[in-house]
Amino acid sequence: MIFLSVSCCRKLRLAEICKIAFVLVLSMPASSSHADILDNLSTGFGIWGPEKYKSEITPDIPAEDLYNQGLAKLKARDYEGAAKKFTEVEKAFPSTEWGRKGLLMATFAQYQKPAYDDAVQSAQRYIGLYPNSSDTPYAFYLAGMSYFNQVPDTMRDQQPAEKAVEIFTALIQKYPQSEYVSDARYKMQIARDQLAAKEMQVGRFYLTRNNYPAAVNRFHDVLGKYQNTRHTEEALYRLTEAYLAMGIVGEAQTAAAILGHNFPDSQWYKDAHSLLQKDGLEPEDHKDSWISKLSKTLSPSKS
Repeated sequence: MIFLSVSCCRKLRLAEICKIAFVLVLSMPASSSHADILDNLSTGFGIWGPEKYKSEITPDIPAEDLYNQGLAKLKARDYEGAAKKFTEVEKAFPSTEWGRKGLLMATFAQYQKPAYDDAVQSAQRYIGLYPNSSDTPYAFYLAGMSYFNQVPDTMRDQQPAEKAVEIFTALIQKYPQSEYVSDARYKMQIARDQLAAKEMQVGRFYLTRNNYPAAVNRFHDVLGKYQNTRHTEEALYRLTEAYLAMGIVGEAQTAAAILGHNFPDSQWYKDAHSLLQKDGLEPEDHKDSWISKLSKTLSPSKS
């Protein structure tokens, strides 16, 4: 008797299998086995099952058609669907102009949804793949705005604000002539102001706990990192307050003097002056003070 393994059958063409099977039928005594073999013959011995191994041919969709489908979903405000279509374009046509445009538009759609984390990741991919593209400044801008729009109140972690400042700074430095620079500067100032507000909040907390060195460190950061924000005036007043409490008169006088020099009409200066006068002191700029050295970088906030 001849046995034909399935693995062997897979290596033969269908016509050869049929021929061998037909010979087997003729060589065997008449029985129901004839019918079984004929059934197997008609189904390809189970190798070509009716549906299990059915292959489907999906016609290629031109890049422009896929891209236009994404635009249509974008117009319908189906931002998630649009992002998926643009991502299809990018994956189906990598290293092409359509792929580049698909990635940029996917970033925009994710930003609009909003899916900010996805937008940041897509923007970073675009920047890495197309550093010299004319649209790369826009990718920076979308990444920065994705973080900016997540900036929380001062009671929470300010990492989004820090990231926004970082990306907007890179945009301004790398592409100073970009059309997005003006708005990036404005948004960056708002984010820096938020970071300064967080430092002030923590510093005031330390003041209420009479932890003056810790408070001074926070107010120092406001002047050192976030000068020209709206919190500069209060930071100088709080330094006057903290240094007086510690008995460091020279620094207290300098803080008040710098406050008066830069913000003569400020209520914070009037309060600082009054605070000094209670101890029979007047504002005085001690040139060896770190506050005096820092004063050249201070100016009234334009926000």
